[in-house]
Amino acid sequence: MYTLRDIDVKQVKALALAYMGDAVYEQAIREHLLRSGRVKPNILHREATRYVSAKAQAAIVKMMQQSGFLTEEEEAVMRRGRNAKSGSVPKNTDVLTYNYSSGFEAVIGYLYLLGRTERVNELIRESIRFIEMPKGEGTQ
Repeated sequence: MYTLRDIDVKQVKALALAYMGDAVYEQAIREHLLRSGRVKPNILHREATRYVSAKAQAAIVKMMQQSGFLTEEEEAVMRRGRNAKSGSVPKNTDVLTYNYSSGFEAVIGYLYLLGRTERVNELIRESIRFIEMPKGEGTQ
């Protein structure tokens, strides 16, 4: 098993952090959907998109910023991820949304690689709560 010291993680490129965060978040959402009884493959894919799309992730991270949910350190990582130049943007989203989504994923990846599992779980729980909140309700 590979080990990264905290100092190594802090020097990992933002898009590499986002790459890791994408995988961690996707797995957590898939587990959430299965454990909540949604098991038909076509339903799973459609439901997962509500949580993992760039649009959803951008909305989540903006809500976390506005509500003060992110620590200063997490905010800094989010900005690094948001400002990183990826060279490409998926066809189905705009650049700004994609950048915020990358920032969200970078925070998840950063915390995961630092071994801050409880904080990763807090962010994921808050993300799920936000996505599942009935429309029209305020945050927190």
